Amino acid sequence: MPTDHPPLSVRHRPWAAPLRRPRMSNAEDVRPGLGLTSRYLTRDGVPLIPVSGELHYSRVPRARWAHRLRQMRAGGVTVVSSYVFWLHHVEHRDEPRFDGNLDVAAFVDLAAEAGLDVMLRIGPWCHGETRNGGFPDWVQRAPVRHRTDDPAYLDMVRDWYGQLAIALGGRCRADGPVLAIQLENELYEQPGHLVTLKRLAREAGMAAPLWVATAWGGADLPAEEVLPLYGGYGDGFWVDADAPWDPTFRDHFFFSHTWDDPGIGADVRRAQHAGHTAVPPRSPSTLFPPATCELGGGMGTAYHRRPRPAALDIAAAAHCKIGNGSAWQGYYMYAGGTNPPGDHGMQESHATGYPNDLPRLGYDFHAPIGEAGTLQPSHAELRRQHAYLAAFGAALAEMPSTLPSSRPSGVEDAETLRWALRSDGDSGFLFLAWHQPHVPLATYRGARFRVELDGSSLLLPSRPVDIPPGTLARWPLRFTAGGVRLNWATASALTLLPGAVPTLVLTAEPGIDTELALDGGELLTLTPDRTPVRLTAGGGALDVLLLDPETARTAWVCEDGGRRLLLSADELSWGPDGRVTARGRVPSVQAYDPATRRFADLPMDPAGPVPAAVGDAGIELLRAADTAVPVSYGKHDGRPSAPSPETFSSLAAVYRLTLPGWDELDVLLDLAWAGDVAELRIDGRTATDRFWDGSAWTVNLRDAGYRPGAEVTVHILPLAVGSTVHLPRDARDRLLAADGQLVALDRVRVTGLRTWHERRPS
Repeated sequence: MPTDHPPLSVRHRPWAAPLRRPRMSNAEDVRPGLGLTSRYLTRDGVPLIPVSGELHYSRVPRARWAHRLRQMRAGGVTVVSSYVFWLHHVEHRDEPRFDGNLDVAAFVDLAAEAGLDVMLRIGPWCHGETRNGGFPDWVQRAPVRHRTDDPAYLDMVRDWYGQLAIALGGRCRADGPVLAIQLENELYEQPGHLVTLKRLAREAGMAAPLWVATAWGGADLPAEEVLPLYGGYGDGFWVDADAPWDPTFRDHFFFSHTWDDPGIGADVRRAQHAGHTAVPPRSPSTLFPPATCELGGGMGTAYHRRPRPAALDIAAAAHCKIGNGSAWQGYYMYAGGTNPPGDHGMQESHATGYPNDLPRLGYDFHAPIGEAGTLQPSHAELRRQHAYLAAFGAALAEMPSTLPSSRPSGVEDAETLRWALRSDGDSGFLFLAWHQPHVPLATYRGARFRVELDGSSLLLPSRPVDIPPGTLARWPLRFTAGGVRLNWATASALTLLPGAVPTLVLTAEPGIDTELALDGGELLTLTPDRTPVRLTAGGGALDVLLLDPETARTAWVCEDGGRRLLLSADELSWGPDGRVTARGRVPSVQAYDPATRRFADLPMDPAGPVPAAVGDAGIELLRAADTAVPVSYGKHDGRPSAPSPETFSSLAAVYRLTLPGWDELDVLLDLAWAGDVAELRIDGRTATDRFWDGSAWTVNLRDAGYRPGAEVTVHILPLAVGSTVHLPRDARDRLLAADGQLVALDRVRVTGLRTWHERRPS
């Protein structure tokens, strides 16, 4: 039974400072219809909360760009962000390349066609787990003071920016499709250099309404010249293998008004700036709204440390940022990819002086859209948040964040409930976050909330309730639509569908009864149902549709061509016209019709050949692994190093796959394997690779370069039981159960995908 104790309380606090309009995008680099204030962006005078997702065009096959962008749009992303890696474009001096996968202008055009704005992160130094942080080797070797105003260095940057501007062909201007330009990355102590880079970009012919820079790590940024962007990762590969769950990671599962994160990039900062001392965290700017570009959409895998965030981990950190007052949700990464091969490898490595060894090719990042283009569970968790921002963001942007009177004492506090309020004083949303990885939370007993607004006091629910672990909630308060006002509801707002009678779509919280308190005092208890409840008051009407948690995971909200609620366990996407495309064998898609107040099957027509049946590939062991792999392949600054390519090839087991024939273009291999490092090779050429962390490995054969008749082999290096690399608990348990070393290719599933298009009346 719930514990009986006083309600948790919060009193709405108004904005601490008056609304300001900075020079940026208002007096300079003006784009018609776009505005920037100290609280939010506006489009045509209406506040909005953008959602940006990182996709590196140079790490994704050009033939996949359009599809990836549609996948992002279907996930609720409104801005695609990408590093522009100098290393990828000008690997060899005086030989710039902007063709094929490097055609940045074509990428920008496709993003615009998909209905997305663009943010280009033009460096010159980017990081992004690339070799030399994105500097070509010839730049890295140059006798200059890199990342400073050294004239010799600036001459090289001037050439690079000039080459990029020519390639963009005028697309990067204030009234063009590029919304924002990021200068440098993780530059902490040189505000003057950022101003210089901005001048050089302008001189080259590049401009955008927003100029941004990363602000974490206490970065000293030039006032008014760049909009500070923050980040937040719930785990990371950049701490030592034996390090516990770092406080800088734990922070992101709490509500707070601290936006700086001293942990991001700290290992590189220490390695490259030996004399750098820690500085106090930055305070949010009074001139610009709180915005992020690197919320952890997943996490990369280094050799020494291999985090594997769950979908709920990713969603919880993002959810907390919304409750904290976020005016821009930005994810890194949102779509994974594969590094270009390069002459010496394009990845960050110990060999290039960086603290981490990364896979040479694979850059899946456990992102919502994986390296193979498959959607991960985090895509569904995040797209519900993004649907909420699309529907309610204009109102939410006007609502400052208020923290309750009783708050956790620190990141070790697993007893105090984590919650926050966003409100304009009249209405708002109550945010709950009761989840964190690694250190499980117990059920919070007997929660009840007293919310003091400007003219009203709310007490909810009607009686204390238990909050199960895993709860992420956004409950509407004093919400009005269709002339009907709800005092509160104990279910999360998803979207508001238009119609003669609007439909408020809510999602039930697992283990918490859904109550609706009406303005007149009536209290309703709802059970999830695909038929809405109609509320009437004073001549107004509002339908309330409550989805159960499992159904909510299949929910999609299409904002293009008129807002629609769709249900499908298959992958959906669409373009600006809103016409739905599904990928699957025989997809099932349902659409809600507010007029009939029911779901109906959405007619879908197949495109392309019928895919082959799902089945297992044949597995033939061509060569057994070495029976005594070493525990370590060396260390760099105390961190285990990855084996060399030669060592890998000499010690790894080799398996040949026998694949069924097919005609369709998209065939996925799902590999269940265990070991240390694996490569998938096509006719002897390595197509992609992976460090084992216990997760499934999916490869798109078309993207890997497979053609019928080619030999497909999987090479797996065993992992010694005594290895000190950091693994997720289940993977570590499997390793410890092995006899001396672990190597296995358990199963390889083959799945053919088919594309289906929504049938539209002729």
